[in-house]
Amino acid sequence: MKQAAYADTSLLVSLYLTDANSLAAMETIQTLGLPVILTSWQRFELENACQLRVFRRESTLEDVDRAQCLLADDLAQGAVQEVVFDVPATINRARELTATHTARHGTRAFDVFHVAAALQLHAGYFLSFDARQSALATSVGLKTIARP
Repeated sequence: MKQAAYADTSLLVSLYLTDANSLAAMETIQTLGLPVILTSWQRFELENACQLRVFRRESTLEDVDRAQCLLADDLAQGAVQEVVFDVPATINRARELTATHTARHGTRAFDVFHVAAALQLHAGYFLSFDARQSALATSVGLKTIARP
């Protein structure tokens, strides 16, 4: 795979559903100009986050349908690239990161998992608005772009 970016799920949610970080998410993706990696895990987490926003009355089912159409368009155009990844190897890498970095950065398990997945997939960039997750990504050699 050519160089691509790995976005954590909260950035993906901001990209496809309107929230306080949507403009920053769009600007980050446009400025970078690279395709965004999408794993089966991210897709599941994105779908769940969208439904959770409906539950919280932050979005409507129509918003979620629109988001799914936008994602489908981005997949068709190559702006988002669905990839297969080795889950057991990613978990092993995440465990290594946890042992060496979590006590210092205070990262949550799924944040570590996303960084491990980005490493496993040789992502050129790691995109997140989460300061701790970005600090972990930077400390393991990933280029990060984080705003809010």
